Amino acid sequence: MYCSKCGGVMADGAVFCSNCGQLFAVAAAPPVMTASVAAQIGGGAAAIPAYAGYAAVPRVEYAGFWLRFLALLIDNVLLGLGFVLIVIPLIFLTGLRAFFDQIHPGEDMNDVGVFMLIGLVFLAATVSLVLTWLYHALLESSEWQATVGKKALGLLVTDMAGRRVSFGRSTGRHFGKIVTNMVPFLIGYIMAGFTEKKQALHDMLAGCLVLRRSS
Repeated sequence: MYCSKCGGVMADGAVFCSNCGQLFAVAAAPPVMTASVAAQIGGGAAAIPAYAGYAAVPRVEYAGFWLRFLALLIDNVLLGLGFVLIVIPLIFLTGLRAFFDQIHPGEDMNDVGVFMLIGLVFLAATVSLVLTWLYHALLESSEWQATVGKKALGLLVTDMAGRRVSFGRSTGRHFGKIVTNMVPFLIGYIMAGFTEKKQALHDMLAGCLVLRRSS
């Protein structure tokens, strides 16, 4: 299959051309028999199919940096609330509440107290890591194709051909942010404001796009 605008090869099931960005209402029109072909063969059942082409709609619109930044703020607020709702019950269920009651400012903790405090930090970090990963990976690979923040702002995550991403690809995109975070001055994120397809570094690593939903 080929793009009707630039002639580029279209992936099966693609929503838009990954070369020129032309968006299509359907992947391809079904085969139809033209009048000239029908006349040549006398209207027989063995008609040679001729493709009518693609039904085109306006070009795809990529999501810019500030929209994505606002969506991230919304998601972080929701994740913060979810973290609190998970950690507080864990504190009571694991007996850590009694440990906190024994901590007094200005007093040195014994070895047991130090190890328990370190364990608490690791527990909180693990819960945060798993919660954040599942939140992004599950929602962005779901029918929503977006986290709550992205959906609220009309954004969705796709592969390079505009298709829904798998859980594995969404997971790769999420952990690709580790590499993005390593780039100084947040340039890995700011790339979403000036790259051709508004991709941050982790989008490029995972082969993903963040698009604005068509109205």
